[in-house]
Amino acid sequence: MSLLRIALSFVRNVFRNRGELAIENLTLRQQLAVLQSIKKRPKIRRMDRILWVWLSKFWSNWHSALLVVKPETVVRWHRQSFKLYWRWKSRAKGLGRPKVEIEICKLIRRMCRENPSWGAPRIHSELCLLRYDVSETTVDKYMIRGRKPPSQTWRTFLENHLPDTVGIDFFTMPTATFRVLFTFIVLRHDRRHVVHSNVTEHPTAEWTAQQMIEAFPDDEVPRFLIRDRDRIYGHVFQARVTNMGIEEVVCSRRSPWQNPYAERVIGSIKCECLRHVIILNERHLKRILHSYFEYYHHSRTHLSLDRNAPVPREVEPRGRGKVVAIPMVGGLHHRYRRAA
Repeated sequence: MSLLRIALSFVRNVFRNRGELAIENLTLRQQLAVLQSIKKRPKIRRMDRILWVWLSKFWSNWHSALLVVKPETVVRWHRQSFKLYWRWKSRAKGLGRPKVEIEICKLIRRMCRENPSWGAPRIHSELCLLRYDVSETTVDKYMIRGRKPPSQTWRTFLENHLPDTVGIDFFTMPTATFRVLFTFIVLRHDRRHVVHSNVTEHPTAEWTAQQMIEAFPDDEVPRFLIRDRDRIYGHVFQARVTNMGIEEVVCSRRSPWQNPYAERVIGSIKCECLRHVIILNERHLKRILHSYFEYYHHSRTHLSLDRNAPVPREVEPRGRGKVVAIPMVGGLHHRYRRAA
């Protein structure tokens, strides 16, 4: 409204004589001087600033009519408007990271719900095998937060001779009738492959030595065997292993970290499988372990294996079809593929 009044006043003053304009200017300046003595800092709006910047461009004698503010203030306003103009002119388009597709977010949450024990590395490995180009931090951002953190991994201590090294160990599992079953596993270190496993209620040195023969019936005998100091590995077992040409590496006392791969696979078996079922008998335990090892070898991803399974899985292109879930281990875990 003030600009409209100024414009009308300008048009009216064009047709007036110079004497009347001089007297009017004198009275207006006197009133402005009175206002300045009453209120030192008048409130100047944005449109007022724009008007004075515009007048400074087209009126050479604009300094003489300026009483509310100093001429330096108008110059500063002009410089600020110049910065704002070029900031708007050179603004960057498309800033920030690209948006994550809704399909990927839904798939991440789906994997979290269907596999509560999985962490961001496991889910990221599955997405990589399905040709989804996302980072592990993005997967961690959109995961459903559970009460328990992802399981930790062991630090690898064997960097050489992995294809020629195996680890063995026992673990126990109670049954529904409170019997205790002993499970023996033989694990190759290079591809985390469980070469052999068996279950018994009464383990002996002779029985354990026989398991080594069944694990390596051919000439593919490893060079090194890592084990703990359990008394089950008696003289009969040691003699049988020595005759097979295997060198034993015995861990220190109370040092399970010296046999990390075997301990880690036992932890995976218990956390991902056996803690979710009630074992009825020896036959039932063997069947459950067979189902889990089928999943472990052909579907489960490993960080140390370039986020792939011991038996490498194919990386499926995104154009092949939609993602489907295949239940594994009775539905405790799932394998994700693209349906043609």
